[in-house]
Amino acid sequence: MRADARKNRDHLLAVAGTALTEQGIDVSMRDIARRADVGLATLLRHFPTREALLEALLRTNFDELTARAGELAETSSPPEDALVSWVRDCVAWTTEYRGVTVLMAAAIADIDSALHASCVTLRAAGARLLTRAQAAGTARSDLDGDDLFALVAMLAWLGDQPALAPRADHLFDVIANAILTGTGSADTETR
Repeated sequence: MRADARKNRDHLLAVAGTALTEQGIDVSMRDIARRADVGLATLLRHFPTREALLEALLRTNFDELTARAGELAETSSPPEDALVSWVRDCVAWTTEYRGVTVLMAAAIADIDSALHASCVTLRAAGARLLTRAQAAGTARSDLDGDDLFALVAMLAWLGDQPALAPRADHLFDVIANAILTGTGSADTETR
């Protein structure tokens, strides 16, 4: 890709990121083009569909969360701490973009979705951390990567709900303690 085309693409992604943070996933392509001070045709030339734009925008975040899972798996910290830390990172990121959890939940089940591969990679990264904690006997053995992905989506959805947002941290701790074994009612934040 030419340098000027890369610069234009990066500008469109930056503007789309800001719009997504402010308005959520329902932001229109027309609004993004207007904010970027380009015509809709220019935006569509770079990203033919809204899903393609979202995939390009979110892929970087997915890659960072996947890399974070790898880093946490390689640390000497207890596997349960690594798992809870990664889930917390995922939830924090998804609540940045209102509505993205709905998109992720749909994309993981739709192999034709532009977001499917990124969601599968993210799910696999979480599954590795879960498996590591299960091998150490610190996470429930009846959970798998699909369950963990669904729990992340559920926790992020809670943060998207204005009436529930004040309880999101407490509910995170409840769910984290339900994932882990032998923790009783311990506060996961003290781990």
